Amino acid sequence: MSDQTPEQSFAVLGLKLPPAPTPLGVYKPCLVDGKYLYVSGHGPLKEDGNFIIGKVGAGVDIEQGKLAARQTGLAILATIRTHLGSLDKVKRVIKVLGMVGCTPEFDRHPYVINGCSELFAAIWGEERGVGVRSAVGMGSLPGDIPVEIEALFELY
Repeated sequence: MSDQTPEQSFAVLGLKLPPAPTPLGVYKPCLVDGKYLYVSGHGPLKEDGNFIIGKVGAGVDIEQGKLAARQTGLAILATIRTHLGSLDKVKRVIKVLGMVGCTPEFDRHPYVINGCSELFAAIWGEERGVGVRSAVGMGSLPGDIPVEIEALFELY
């Protein structure tokens, strides 16, 4: 997909975006600083405007967690498109921080967050769509969501 634009890649994948989420507190969904786009923590917002809820390891299995991370990535794409107008304005993914709401014994956080990372790689290609990343477990996340992800992108 390296010769396709991110918008073309998105179209080929046949994906649908949820509505761009509105802040649930006092913060901006994203902020442009020079050539960088900082995206606040997003959750797994579905097309109907509701969140996927539950805890990985207790009611949400690992594959459902990975799908929740992918859905969170789609929510991030919705924010980018809403605030910048096009995914094509993003040059590359710099960093992803993935937080997994899970039971204390769950330890496969990187696998869950791959749901988002694989989505970004499909949109921007392996070279520009994969940045540095952390994937960590949390005892709880807002609204009992199973995944929260924030990201940093470089802009053209």
